[in-house]
Amino acid sequence: MQAARLHAYTDDMSEALRIDEIDRPEITRSDGIVVEVQGAGWCQTDNHIVEGMWTDYVEQTLPMTLGHENAGVVAETGPEVHTVSEGDQVICHPVMTCGTCRPCRLGEDMYCENLDFPGLTTDGGFAEYLLTSERAVIPLPDDVDPIDIAPHADAGITAYHASKKAVAELNPGDTAVVIGVGGLGHIGLQCLRADSAADIVAVDVKDAALDLAEDLGADYTVNSATDDVAAEIADYTDEVGAQQVVDFVGRDDTTALAPDIVAAGGDHHIVGYGGHIHEPSQSLVDGEFSYRGTLVGKYSELQELVALVERGDVDLLTSRYTLDQINEVAERLEHGEIEGRAVITP
Repeated sequence: MQAARLHAYTDDMSEALRIDEIDRPEITRSDGIVVEVQGAGWCQTDNHIVEGMWTDYVEQTLPMTLGHENAGVVAETGPEVHTVSEGDQVICHPVMTCGTCRPCRLGEDMYCENLDFPGLTTDGGFAEYLLTSERAVIPLPDDVDPIDIAPHADAGITAYHASKKAVAELNPGDTAVVIGVGGLGHIGLQCLRADSAADIVAVDVKDAALDLAEDLGADYTVNSATDDVAAEIADYTDEVGAQQVVDFVGRDDTTALAPDIVAAGGDHHIVGYGGHIHEPSQSLVDGEFSYRGTLVGKYSELQELVALVERGDVDLLTSRYTLDQINEVAERLEHGEIEGRAVITP
């Protein structure tokens, strides 16, 4: 089968991956599943993997097939698989978990002590076939296109996981700020709209992104390229600030907004990453606000997100590319030229 493989870390996205002919994966455990990949979303994390940013956090053996936002059709199942059958449409949670460690027993999939992460630690879905497990797959209704929904496997549940934490702290009349209405942000905004009665302020540097935010239900928009974000939030909230900020950018200039825009006792959720937090400890003490990280989401949250998609509460803006266009996608995302999510169709 054909697969897009990372052979060496590089900052040159035009040479990010190479299309290789490799063996189709084989099931090696009784709960294993081989999925014929219909769609695999390209994520900013893929750019970071190509750059070698993840080597300080996980072990990687190159060459490796990338792709962790995967959906398709079950092609083969192990002897103890009972929840899906060959021919079923599925979306794949990003990680394969053991089910027996304490985090798994608590339902905290991303903290599994024995997880495999296709596209990050093992071969992923930028290929014709993907090896995964029964614990990772969620059946899809026949009327849901696996290509269109694939990015929800990571982008969607990451945005949903962050917004769900924020919603738990929001009351009607509170203000939530979404920073960055891009591939993740446009999903997170819709999740906030569906699950809370808070006012939503969208912040972005592009007018087109802010127009999209209004279409998706934002109550107010701020162009951070031309406007003073802190002053705009202060004016909108009568100097109170936003009870919850969900930062889908995660650069130094967006994390630095927290002391000036987060209400006392509120949270600044970091979803996008690549920047740093350089705030004096006193600013956190004075405002008693918190920075909170976001690591994808739980299996159960992917189920919940699929339900929101089925109900029509969350739409995903996607564009499709073939496997041999994969480095073009990497370059375009690096330069901010992808609207919504790019999906590779092997």
